[in-house]
Amino acid sequence: MQASSSRNQPQQRAFWLRQLHQWHWISSAICLVAMLVFAITGFTLNHAAQIEAHPVVSQNEAQLPANLLKALQKARDDEANAVPPQVSAWLNSEMGIRDPGQAPEWSPEEVYVAMPRPGGDAWLRVSLEDGHAEYELTDRGWISFLNDLHKGRNTGAVWNWLIDIFALACLIFSITGLLLLKMHAANRRSTWPLVAGGLVIPLLCILLFIH
Repeated sequence: MQASSSRNQPQQRAFWLRQLHQWHWISSAICLVAMLVFAITGFTLNHAAQIEAHPVVSQNEAQLPANLLKALQKARDDEANAVPPQVSAWLNSEMGIRDPGQAPEWSPEEVYVAMPRPGGDAWLRVSLEDGHAEYELTDRGWISFLNDLHKGRNTGAVWNWLIDIFALACLIFSITGLLLLKMHAANRRSTWPLVAGGLVIPLLCILLFIH
């Protein structure tokens, strides 16, 4: 029985090595690009004060047709949670505004829609008296855009779900990497000192330099 058990140990080790290597490379392939982007944006966020942003502001004005103004006034009276579809279609074709998405803020005189986005901001105001529409878009550049993607700021539900999926892939990548280190540690004496350093160095920085 002992001889049979000793023969099975190398087979079990080989099985787990194959499984861990497979999960390790699959998870690394899934999260590779995301890890690169998050590493780069971690640097840019850490040095945000040194990286100057140069916002570009663009403005657009137009006159809402009478029939659409009436539809907007009716939506105000109904306290609608969205801009009427026909008004949204006109804003898209005439002013280049995609579906506002955000709930409008109604007042007796106007409707205001805030449209924050990654790397910028935008707002729309339409007078409910004469149909005069104003739109302003602020673009803070691609670095700000990537930083907001990193933080999940104004990115919507789909991107937030994607971040969760990448985080899970990174977690699998890290855990399988740790288990592979454990299986190879006997032949690599520096394994656990390096792993311990990765824990102790940040912990010392927190205790000594962060107050």
